[in-house]
Amino acid sequence: MKLGLGTVQFGLDYGITNRSGRTGAEEVGLILETATRNGIRFIDTAALYGASEEVLGNTLPADHDFNLITKTIRFDAEKISAEDVSRLERAFASSLTKLHAASLYGLLIHNANDILVAGGEQLMAKLSDLKRQHLVEKVGISVYTSEQIDSILNRYEIDLIQLPVNVLDQRLLAGGKLSDLKAKGIEIHARSAFLQGVLLADPDSLPAHFDPVKPHLKRYHAVLKERGVSPVRAALGFLSSCADIDVIICGVDNHDQLMELCHEAGSPPDLDFSSFALDDESILSPPLWRVG
Repeated sequence: MKLGLGTVQFGLDYGITNRSGRTGAEEVGLILETATRNGIRFIDTAALYGASEEVLGNTLPADHDFNLITKTIRFDAEKISAEDVSRLERAFASSLTKLHAASLYGLLIHNANDILVAGGEQLMAKLSDLKRQHLVEKVGISVYTSEQIDSILNRYEIDLIQLPVNVLDQRLLAGGKLSDLKAKGIEIHARSAFLQGVLLADPDSLPAHFDPVKPHLKRYHAVLKERGVSPVRAALGFLSSCADIDVIICGVDNHDQLMELCHEAGSPPDLDFSSFALDDESILSPPLWRVG
């Protein structure tokens, strides 16, 4: 199954359509049981996801066979120093402790710009060192844009990349970037499948920031209704049909939502999704949303 489990909700109140807040520990246990039963093998977390790593470590059974992926802390500096490298190493050691893990499947640079500033190569060198020590199997990067991908691939070799793709945000598909990554043997994990719930919500319930695209979203939902396709199935089906994508990272608030995702993640619907693509960065990029 292409589905992977995102866990930001385990540690933070996350998502503009999230009404239930942070997921409780008992519910996390039910989510993990549901994931196991349905063949989900990848779990994505991060040092910056609040208590997510700790919650996972305290809830996962000792004999689990999930592939765990976490991310580095952010540095947001104009220049990376030796102390920053030490901070990365300490934070990673803390992640291992919190996750009750001797090693992880993947470690990603959380903020792509951290390895594009002066001295950024020191951070990637440390990731490579952790890989040589067999503390991680694959190292890589979490990105937002095609420009970041180009800049990183011009400087570094990576094993794994996490990037945003969804029905509205098809920019990396249209530019052939995913095919380029796959040709280099890079494992591709897609996030933002539902654009933080925007693709699933009634457009009229969305904040005023989305007013310019509400007619577009209403047309999208009207087509789905006419074809008898649920918004969940459409969003997952679109990504499942992209052969270059290896894993679709989806966060859930409870195990019922995860069961719905597993049920709907079958064969993709016969729809021309290209007509629903947008190129408005203020809509496609959550950090730019004005919803406060």
